[in-house]
Amino acid sequence: MKVLKFGGTSVGSAQRMKEVAGLVASRGKNIVVLSAMSGTTNTLVEISEYLYKKNVDGAKETVNQLEAKYRRIIDELYSLPGSKDKAMDEIKGCFNYIRSFSKDLFTLFEEKEILAQGELMSTAMMTILLQEMGIKVVALPALDFMRTDKNGEPDSGYIRQKLTALLDKFPDADLYITQGYICRNAYGEVDNLKRGGSDYTASLIGAALNVDEIEIWTDIDGMHNNDPRFVENTAPVHELHFEEAAELAYFGAKILHPTCILPAKLNNIPVRLLNTMQPDAPGTLIYNTVSGNGCIKAVAAKDNITAIKIKSGRMLLAYGFLRKVFEVFETYQTPIDMIATSEVGVSLTIDDERNLSRILDDLRKFGTVTIDRDMVIICIVGDLEWQNKGFEAKALDALRELPIRMISYGGSNYNISLLVRKEDKVKALNLLSEHLFNSDSKD
Repeated sequence: MKVLKFGGTSVGSAQRMKEVAGLVASRGKNIVVLSAMSGTTNTLVEISEYLYKKNVDGAKETVNQLEAKYRRIIDELYSLPGSKDKAMDEIKGCFNYIRSFSKDLFTLFEEKEILAQGELMSTAMMTILLQEMGIKVVALPALDFMRTDKNGEPDSGYIRQKLTALLDKFPDADLYITQGYICRNAYGEVDNLKRGGSDYTASLIGAALNVDEIEIWTDIDGMHNNDPRFVENTAPVHELHFEEAAELAYFGAKILHPTCILPAKLNNIPVRLLNTMQPDAPGTLIYNTVSGNGCIKAVAAKDNITAIKIKSGRMLLAYGFLRKVFEVFETYQTPIDMIATSEVGVSLTIDDERNLSRILDDLRKFGTVTIDRDMVIICIVGDLEWQNKGFEAKALDALRELPIRMISYGGSNYNISLLVRKEDKVKALNLLSEHLFNSDSKD
């Protein structure tokens, strides 16, 4: 058994939903995880914002527009009148439920109830479509088995127990379908796994059932070796180690949510990234195998980085200096991306400036503080064990024409991070592609 997850663009229209239905119907007895149709969650957030501001008319108008869109899609989606009627009843129930929140006090709890409706509608529509095709499909309500604990972390034991019991009830099903993203918290309230949570849902289900593979279907054929928005002629990376994929996801490769990888990695379950529009393309396989050949596989970039330098010849070598610096960032719950030290200073980067002024005030107790804003981290990923020769030289040689603010290597066997100016980002990505992937000297 496999878990097949389809993102919002993969089910973003009637035609796309038909293509997904045909694809999953031909793949055997698997569990299908669906996101909300593309644009739906953003619209539900907009509705919630109106309700927070007590603009009931604005909320109702937006609800009506979204419902009209769904009615048009349902009209295109089904061939049989009975299927259309059933789907219309399902989505009408969801939209009436959303409208009911305009009458009372609106809080975060009600917003999460509203946000859950997107996945509930997409899975209901897909289930009815598969039934129309003659597939014996069983809906597995995510709210019946997906739960987080009091720390907001997935309750793995509960998920495994409840999900296994649900599957045991329907052993003769051809296919199972469930919602991504949504869950209940430890108190039984409707909650969610945050943005990108459908990937996380698929990974958690895969880990709970120890499936053969997790497939993440999107609108791009795997994880590319560079950002196709800024670089021409990028290509999918055929294989990645989990750590390599995690680095790329964290540093800007948006196809995969960083959180998704951990449950699959810990349970040694391969993850394959595939393209709904090109289902025969091999995509990218992510697993726990290391290539061992010291090759650079991909490049990603993370924007809106601020570099902070603390210079203090008096304090740096003093016992506990670095601990005190790190405690400042811990106090303001601000994670650090990169760090470099010397005899007289320490430089580090953050991507969250919400508490920057207070952080700087506290750091000035330890030395002279300077900052550089509008920086970009260029992340170069591959099998980069220090014993493998030459890869650092290739990366740095590619960028010899550009000023580099910081270099970080050694904290991971899979990543070299370089900090450059925002205006140099596109040139840096293109130079790296030219020297690492498109030249005669590439690995």
